[in-house]
Amino acid sequence: MSSSVQRRLGTADATVLGLAAMLGTGVFAVWAPAAAAAGPFLLFAVLLAGIVAACNAASTADLAVAHPESGGGYVYGRERLAPGAGRLAGVAFLVGKTSSAAAAAGVFGAYVLPSSPLPAVVLVIVAVTVLNATGVRWTARGAYALVGGTLAVLVVVVVIGLVGPEPMPVGTLASPDAEAVPTPGSGVVGVLTAAGLVFFAFAGYARIATLGEEVRDPRRTIRRAIGLALGITLMTYLLVAAALMVGLGTDRLATEAAPLVAVVDAGETSALGVLVRAGAAVAAGSALLSVLVGVSRTALAMARRGELPRGLAAISARGTPTRADIAGGLVTIGIAVLAGPIAAIALSACSVLVYYAVINLAALRMAPAERSWPRWTSALGLVLCLGLAALLPTRQVVVTAVALAVAWTLCTLIGRGRAPARDDGAAG
Repeated sequence: MSSSVQRRLGTADATVLGLAAMLGTGVFAVWAPAAAAAGPFLLFAVLLAGIVAACNAASTADLAVAHPESGGGYVYGRERLAPGAGRLAGVAFLVGKTSSAAAAAGVFGAYVLPSSPLPAVVLVIVAVTVLNATGVRWTARGAYALVGGTLAVLVVVVVIGLVGPEPMPVGTLASPDAEAVPTPGSGVVGVLTAAGLVFFAFAGYARIATLGEEVRDPRRTIRRAIGLALGITLMTYLLVAAALMVGLGTDRLATEAAPLVAVVDAGETSALGVLVRAGAAVAAGSALLSVLVGVSRTALAMARRGELPRGLAAISARGTPTRADIAGGLVTIGIAVLAGPIAAIALSACSVLVYYAVINLAALRMAPAERSWPRWTSALGLVLCLGLAALLPTRQVVVTAVALAVAWTLCTLIGRGRAPARDDGAAG
């Protein structure tokens, strides 16, 4: 087996892979808990989440150009700060993204087989893991179709929500997981809590950075792809949030487990509800398709340095880390079985905010000549990431802290006494 990954992806491919990660589970599942926290100020929460994402994207883009290899924040923290900081970023990414993948699978199961979702959850994770193991080229091609289908469904929802009838009273659809839904906030605190949840839906641009070894001309491709994917996603989320608030009203939106279906039904176009449910399944598959690739690439980087079992660093004849792909799929199945989609979203959001806090701190160590963005964007991103993470639902904050501490300790013990594996091709 080789130890280097092939450079196949251009700007369009990388942008679509980022969109596939962002325009996925979050846009179908995050609105109820976010509306419960922010109330009528939901749009401000979306804007704030976009600002946090933009700051993080600026730091990520500069670091990805300086370190064009798989691993993302794990590599940046290790190279710019200390091995322990990189290890924290790595485990935060793995916990956050496997939780995100579990949430995506949960949404898929709930929409495809609502009476008994677990078989569908396991089946879709297995199918996507197999697809990822066949190579990035197939993943990119699948992402084009999945992103196109998701955008088409969201256009339908936006149009119906904005031009449909007046909001209906609170409906009877099952409410989101009670343990994960935040208590209603007030003013700034509520908006910050909601922004932390909505940020979950923006975090897919990390998927682009983890492809540092697989894109052509990383300096040009990564920077452009992150900007394009983030801009398209922000505009889409603002439109969807506005449509849901107009079509359902804030109070009903905060109680709906499937708000995009509810707004279509409220608009007296219930026949299109089937389309929205299919779109949710497509979006969940899209998120799984891209997020699990990012998980395997970070696991690959950590295994190369001896902080995960060395077998995960093997590259197959197809040019993919097949063992890391399989390991990520198995962990995702475990989380999906043990947690509901909303709880997984909160866990993912908290972990990923910690991950980006490390990235922003690493970016503050860059020389001015290495930066394309002002230094203050990294400082602002660091402060906002830590603040939003602390204001997420308390139970998920505690679970995240415990999970990161345990994972960090295990990786430290695995790496103790080992020399890092040779990084053939990592910097190429």
